[in-house]
Amino acid sequence: MAVKQFKAESKKLLDLMINSIYTNKEIFLRELISNASDAVDKLRFQSLTDNTVGIDTDDFAITLVPDKEARTLRIIDNGIGMTKDELENNLGTIAKSGSLDFKTNNTSEEIDIIGQFGVGFYSAFMVASKITVVSRAFGSDEAWMWESEGADGYSIEPATKNSVGTEITLTLKENTENENYDRFADEYGIQTLVKKYSDYIRYPIKMMVTHSHPIPKPEDAGDDWEQEYEDHSELETLNSMIPIWKRKKSETSDEEYNEFYKNNFYDYNDPARIITASGEGAVNYNAVLFIPEKTPYDFYTKEFKKGLALYSSGVMIMEKCEDLLPDYFNFVRGVVDSSDLSLNISRELLQQNHQLRLIRKNIEKKIKNELVSMIKNDREKYEAFWTAFGRVLKFGVYTNYGMHKDTLSDLLIFYSAKEEKMITLDEYVTAMPEAQKYIYFAASDSVERAAKLPNTEAVLDHGFDVLLCTDDVDEFCFQMMRNFKEKEFKNVGSGNLELETDEEKEAAKAAAEENKSILEALKDALNGKVKAVKTSSVLKDHPVALSSEGPISIEMEKVLKNMPGNDGVKSEKILEINENHPVFASLKQTAADGNSEKLALYVSILYEQARLIEGLPVEDPIAYAKAVCSLMN
Repeated sequence: MAVKQFKAESKKLLDLMINSIYTNKEIFLRELISNASDAVDKLRFQSLTDNTVGIDTDDFAITLVPDKEARTLRIIDNGIGMTKDELENNLGTIAKSGSLDFKTNNTSEEIDIIGQFGVGFYSAFMVASKITVVSRAFGSDEAWMWESEGADGYSIEPATKNSVGTEITLTLKENTENENYDRFADEYGIQTLVKKYSDYIRYPIKMMVTHSHPIPKPEDAGDDWEQEYEDHSELETLNSMIPIWKRKKSETSDEEYNEFYKNNFYDYNDPARIITASGEGAVNYNAVLFIPEKTPYDFYTKEFKKGLALYSSGVMIMEKCEDLLPDYFNFVRGVVDSSDLSLNISRELLQQNHQLRLIRKNIEKKIKNELVSMIKNDREKYEAFWTAFGRVLKFGVYTNYGMHKDTLSDLLIFYSAKEEKMITLDEYVTAMPEAQKYIYFAASDSVERAAKLPNTEAVLDHGFDVLLCTDDVDEFCFQMMRNFKEKEFKNVGSGNLELETDEEKEAAKAAAEENKSILEALKDALNGKVKAVKTSSVLKDHPVALSSEGPISIEMEKVLKNMPGNDGVKSEKILEINENHPVFASLKQTAADGNSEKLALYVSILYEQARLIEGLPVEDPIAYAKAVCSLMN
């Protein structure tokens, strides 16, 4: 038997095909099944206009025959088959695609060719030491056998085959320390691979499956009888064939979607939301997307990978295609199927193309619309979603220099101190009194603490609402947004809240001038712990409060200090003292008495109390305890 050399030349190229293009050996079966499906597609298309085909549409199938003893796997189809020349052209030339040529020459919508025969075919050499192909073309009485053991070449010779179609026999490689090739002749292993990669091929993929059944206990069996089993085999269809995402939503029950979600995405809970999407025209695709009810166990770990399962005409291309989802929607699970995507050398290498970007854009819009609908029509469910995934949306606003803030701002909700419930930014702005200039927020480690901050109460006392924020990303999110509907965000801890009337501002200015010397003395007594000490007329019943100036707030300081390398980060703190409180009168009297030591004691206690109110630790607990005790002497 004469060995012929590959036209597309060389062991190096074949080694590249086997070792570099494909990173996962098990996808060889996906490729061969896809090629078989293409062959069946071609004959089915022929049967639409040719009565001599002689095969009923329901009889088209792909059959798998694993043999553990012989260490072989056969893939058999009753498709169009190949002539000698086609074997030579399609298999003798690496990267030659008979399917691609067929699709190019036939533009009918009845054709759905998914393979690139001649490329995917060679992935079989990852697991096989020898490949034998016996094929008989439709309309021919001759069959031919193509055989190869790798890059050294191939042979073609006459063969015997009683029916039209192709039979590929893989002789598996010997096992190594790192790879068990026997698994590719194992019934369960084959079933698993078909379910994973080829479950939605439109033709039945059949295989004899062995089942074990208990043998009934004989009547004369004694007490020491042990249960015995017998095996029998049945021809079974391994794939479901009809993708749920190609069905109309009106014809598919929520129970079916829920089961599909739980089985394919390993969740015990039903999804919070089911989204179906499709596109026709610029790009054709079908998608079914799910918003989980709860965060996956690994959601906030490095191991979590975002992405949607990507299919091309029912064949899985990528288990998680990250390019189909932005990071701020990384919680979405689902499937996208498109026959329009340009596949590079193999289905594993997806080109960054216009179609993919269009699908992503459409999916993003669909997800956002669904979330907006939840806010308007099912607030309770949206709040549950927000508890699970709201942090992701806020990070989405903050990252990339606020590039996505306009997309995500409508989805943000926060707890309203005035309404005592979660509200959107739009609802906050709509309810603002005419005199209110800012969107006020208070950042702390709990809603309760944020609500009780002195400046929060001051803002509420003026009839303005305050958003109570407890996530470490909240303030960074607002800082990046800057404003919403032309209303700036204002941290109640920023000091200048602009709550006073013009008359009150003038009075405060006069009070500051009048108390200038004592305020300077208090600042000096704190020895650099604060940037300034000021009087305040809006603190209501609170004697003291801490605020800040500059880009880093007190809450930001707490967040940043928990990150490595940020030990030196500090906010520029302002100690505010209520000018109408008896404490300030006591301070003024102490200063008038010239008792600087007592004044320093008082202000140190007030400073530590202000820190405690803000959720900051006491800087020197022992000194603070002694200072408090000294007041009792």
